[in-house]
Amino acid sequence: MKVYGLKTCETCRKALAALDAAGHAPEFVDVRAEPSVAGKIPGWIKAVGADTIVNRASMTWRKLSDAEQAKADDAAALAGLLDTHRTLIKRPLIEANGAVSVGWNKAVKSGFGVS
Repeated sequence: MKVYGLKTCETCRKALAALDAAGHAPEFVDVRAEPSVAGKIPGWIKAVGADTIVNRASMTWRKLSDAEQAKADDAAALAGLLDTHRTLIKRPLIEANGAVSVGWNKAVKSGFGVS
């Protein structure tokens, strides 16, 4: 299991602690520091969809121009946008057992046996 996020993200820290307590031993990957994330972005978009993966509530999103925000409507352009602005990736993003989960909501928690 890999958890992708930001080391400064409180939600990511909570998710890691809860997953660890549930016996999953997650590996954490900081999306800003890890170059290999770029190659994973297209697969994540395909797995969860553009609407799910983009953190439209973020300050980064609000600072983008209208033209940059419009890239979120095209999967190929979106991959480049997310690689350039990795803080736009909604987090935590969890890869486990061939599946991808985004966010730390009740459904994601229950899927990993976390209450």
